[in-house]
Amino acid sequence: MKLPLLLPVKKNAARSVPNPESLVLTIPLPLTMHPAEVYLASLGEGSRRTMREALNAIAQLLTNGTCDASTLDWSKLRYQYTAAVRSVLMEKYSPAMANKMLCALRRTLKEAWRLGLMSAEDYDRAVDIESVRGKSLLKGRLLDAEEIAALVDACIQDNTAVGRRDAALLAVLMVGLRRSEATHLDLKDVNLRSKAITIRSAKGRKARIVYLPESGIKAVQDWLAVRGFERGPLLYPLTKAKEIIKRRMSEQGVLKALRRRGEQAGVEEFSPHDLRRTFISNLLDAGADIVTVSQLAGHASPSTTSRYDRRGEAAKKRAIDLLNVPYSGRRNRT
Repeated sequence: MKLPLLLPVKKNAARSVPNPESLVLTIPLPLTMHPAEVYLASLGEGSRRTMREALNAIAQLLTNGTCDASTLDWSKLRYQYTAAVRSVLMEKYSPAMANKMLCALRRTLKEAWRLGLMSAEDYDRAVDIESVRGKSLLKGRLLDAEEIAALVDACIQDNTAVGRRDAALLAVLMVGLRRSEATHLDLKDVNLRSKAITIRSAKGRKARIVYLPESGIKAVQDWLAVRGFERGPLLYPLTKAKEIIKRRMSEQGVLKALRRRGEQAGVEEFSPHDLRRTFISNLLDAGADIVTVSQLAGHASPSTTSRYDRRGEAAKKRAIDLLNVPYSGRRNRT
């Protein structure tokens, strides 16, 4: 995430804009009294990393690269700063990204007020900035059935522990798990008899249960035949000699594994999240109601789920064909 470091001051901005140096936190605060750290601590692991990057970018923006989220004195921010930040984010980012960063800014200032570091009046004025309007083009893509089959076949052709591990990885990602959720799965979270996967480290700390299809169960069983059934992470990394390392697989390891299989299968570049998009789109295409799909995906709202839909115009045409309009054409009059 890169932002221009010089914050432009427009002609209609406040006459007196404090020196950026005045925003530097002069006395370190304990984590329990630092607005940004208190806010970030309330988030899940995946969101925490994203929002810290957003706050770091905003802090650098405000101080010509001098501060990050931990060294900026957030309690000193006033409306002229937040309004200028919004202006820059609006120009440099998609509406969705800009609003995500503004959300991090507002939440941090709210913690500054809650901690007694900022007056209610200063807080109200600082957060009185509108969200960025507009709609971004959909990100990511939908993998078709042939691509999924090619990825799975690449794993099957690799008759090693790595091949079996990657097949199990694909199996859990193809039922809608986020990359971080897959890496945090433990063996105890998978019930082979009921086909249920319990996701305990979900976004927003909301646990949920999803289910593997029969093919996914077989992939996990084949991996467990190599991994063993001792307690611990479901997915392990492996050495170059293809020996198991008994520690949790990293998110970067997941990305590397998928890229390797994609190259072997001749599949166009895709992200782990594209598998999640594919899961959601396929369920909707199969006729599952959006509330159920939202629950399986772990979304707080079905409106979030709808933004993952990549089915395109063909799905709209099929939906129209479901309508029953009682018109059979004109009859010839005699």
